[in-house]
Amino acid sequence: QPPQDKARRDMAGDTQWSRPECQVWTGTLLLGTCLLYCARASMPICTVSMSQDFGWNKKEAGIVLSSFFWGYCLTQVVGGHLGDRIGGEKVILLSASAWGSITAVTPLLAHLGSAHLAFMTFSRILMGLLQGVYFPALTSLLSQKVRESERAFTYSTVGAGSQFGTLLTGAVGSLLLEWCGWPSVFYFSGSLTLLWVWYVYRYLLSGKDLVPASGVLAPGLLVTRHSRVPWRRLFRKPAVWATVFSQLSAACSFFVLLSWLPTFFKETFPDAKGWIFNVVPWLVAIPASVFSGFLSDHLINRGYRAITVRKLMQGMGLGLSSVFALRLGHTSSFCESVVFASASICLQTFNHSGISVNIQDLAPSCAGFLFGVANTAGALAGVVGVCLGGYLIETTGSWTCLFNLVAIISNLGLCTFLVFGQAQRVDLSPTREDL
Repeated sequence: QPPQDKARRDMAGDTQWSRPECQVWTGTLLLGTCLLYCARASMPICTVSMSQDFGWNKKEAGIVLSSFFWGYCLTQVVGGHLGDRIGGEKVILLSASAWGSITAVTPLLAHLGSAHLAFMTFSRILMGLLQGVYFPALTSLLSQKVRESERAFTYSTVGAGSQFGTLLTGAVGSLLLEWCGWPSVFYFSGSLTLLWVWYVYRYLLSGKDLVPASGVLAPGLLVTRHSRVPWRRLFRKPAVWATVFSQLSAACSFFVLLSWLPTFFKETFPDAKGWIFNVVPWLVAIPASVFSGFLSDHLINRGYRAITVRKLMQGMGLGLSSVFALRLGHTSSFCESVVFASASICLQTFNHSGISVNIQDLAPSCAGFLFGVANTAGALAGVVGVCLGGYLIETTGSWTCLFNLVAIISNLGLCTFLVFGQAQRVDLSPTREDL
């Protein structure tokens, strides 16, 4: 057995969390993911009000919304590499302190001068740069610290924070928007993030662990030879490319819906209460995400092949969810629209137990790096998808084309994963791959 592979196996056994540690970190990271999406969803919630204040049209609003992904796609690989190298928890905490601060001062940036569009675009690019490291670092952390038989449930539980955060911003943000104006939404999410950072720093990490980690950030921005990422071995495998493309499709579809659904409901049903369509879809998605992880781990523990379970999850997360997205473009009923949007968002959470965990199946020793590559592709697609969505809506005057776009992207990713997806490790030497 090659020494590098043996060292990787020994290291994994020595550093995994105990059950109590895993429970504490799962809850903490669930809250962290929630606050990540609180900050990220603040702009889509406030877009209509900000457009009225600053005179933006759909194309300009699309530029602001999509600019987040311009930065987001640039730090994915960096975040994964740093997570593999210094520990994902440290990368997450350092980045959260920065994007929490940026969120809190966004209203101040908006009123610095007359160039509102430029300042908001810049702040969203910066937000994307800072948040881009989160999920690759999270993937690296969980692949190293959580037992394989519990990964899907842990990841899907932590991933439920994305829906919970969007729900929190939708519920509280809608009320703040109505009572105090759009700046209060940014103050709310930014201050909560900084409070979470203080808690993690004070109770889960010590300063002596964090300070050396911050010193690694600068030299760590470049992937060095010492990182020993098996580039050639990874990207010679069709299964790796299938996972990357499927992650691209899932991320793009989710980002398009996240960015445009609030505006869709606000314009299509102007008399409807904002808290309904900003809350209900994300509320039902939380138990769905946890259930998908439980179901996935349960099926694997019952003896089903890992790849069979992963493909089943993707069939739900990309295939069935796109059917409900399509239906959104062909109904004029508010109740039906809420049901279809809820079903689509709810089923997309099954991706947490599909491709997101499949990346950890394929390469647990460098899962952060590989997830960074996959999510970079997804972020690039998100830039194009959100901008293209705004262009199609502005040009055609119809929302149907937007939901057709989501369905096409989703099903392309699903078909690729069904054909080429695998769950065998590819980060080991060829003689050990099948063991």
